[in-house]
Amino acid sequence: MADEMILHNIGKLITFPGEGPVPGGSMNEPLIIEDAAVTIGEGKITGVGPGKDIWDQADLSKDAECIDCNGKCVVPGFVDPHTHLVFGGSREFELGMKLGGASYLDILNAGGGILRTMKDTRALTVEQLVEQMDRRMNKMMIYGTTTVEIKSGYGLDVDTELRLLEAIGASNHPMDRVATFLGPHAIPPEYRYDPDGFLDLMISMLPQISRSGLAEYADIFCERNVFDLEQSRRFLTAAKEAGLKLKIHSDEIANLGGTSMGAELGAVSADHLLVSNDKDLEAMRKNGTIPVLLPGTLMTIFEDRIPRAIEMMEMGLPVALATDLNPNCMVESLQLIQALACYRLRMTPNQVLAATTANSAAAIGMGDRKGRIKEGYDADILILKEGSFDHVVYNFGVNHVDTVIKGGNVINRDIGW
Repeated sequence: MADEMILHNIGKLITFPGEGPVPGGSMNEPLIIEDAAVTIGEGKITGVGPGKDIWDQADLSKDAECIDCNGKCVVPGFVDPHTHLVFGGSREFELGMKLGGASYLDILNAGGGILRTMKDTRALTVEQLVEQMDRRMNKMMIYGTTTVEIKSGYGLDVDTELRLLEAIGASNHPMDRVATFLGPHAIPPEYRYDPDGFLDLMISMLPQISRSGLAEYADIFCERNVFDLEQSRRFLTAAKEAGLKLKIHSDEIANLGGTSMGAELGAVSADHLLVSNDKDLEAMRKNGTIPVLLPGTLMTIFEDRIPRAIEMMEMGLPVALATDLNPNCMVESLQLIQALACYRLRMTPNQVLAATTANSAAAIGMGDRKGRIKEGYDADILILKEGSFDHVVYNFGVNHVDTVIKGGNVINRDIGW
């Protein structure tokens, strides 16, 4: 692997100017450089610009690797800011039941649902969890994801939740990972009649998780029949006091006020937001909370409604997109999510690119080094197979990534893919 690299003969380089999240009105205004080149050194981007200028300025060693992009389009590596990809087992058998009209309770009574995943997850060692997680990350990276947020939440007890967080950090996979503690993801059977007791147990874990660095964020599922507004406030307040940054699952089915509450507490992101109201959107705008939308989830739960993506962008919110990869939404390709955002949420290709690069990086606190092709940023770059990003969402269902460069390394080649 070369310490230095130059990508040249780039037909069109697309990124976003500035720093931090891209506000809604600017999500349709990417920085486009034609006939571009990029230089890389020690895993960082050292130069970006028109090819002639970069060649004139480049001070590369004789061992530097030159990659001819043959007129193809180059974009930042995709960032997935909401996944649950560390878990055990599989639930594909539920699809037929759903299509036959089975309710969530029917599926739960038949041995499915989150409690099935909880049982399968509790049975696995850290090593087994890492092995399954790595296989999923391999698929994600092939489709262009270079950085991912990973939540716990399928252990629902102290030992397994800690094991899940340990697995996220134990992997040697080249993908960058941000860990989120989502212990209060559901109420386990042993606490069915004592949800506050379970919440107290999860709160008791927060100082240890923060102290040990097992997670950077804490999250809770604020939803009807899961955790109500005051329970969610209590957990997030305790997480903040323990030194963890905040996220919240809110407004997926019912609006309990979680989005506004999370924003007021300083949540970095609020996720799902299917039934968010004007007050929620204004609270996010006022407090700098990034809305993370999950169009793949809408598909897997047969939901006809859509979140207010266009209104969010019109009021200046920096919308982000994610897969929500989990046992009930097995989507490992952010390219599919990008297409769904265009066809269901009516976002433009430029807006979708901003939502899966600069804004998604900001939604996990990495906007200062991920999500842009910019000098000083990590060299996480995709060479697409065509000369336009628009082709990714136009010709959906196939992989449009030709080459994945991660930290200055050509992953497809150097990792043996």
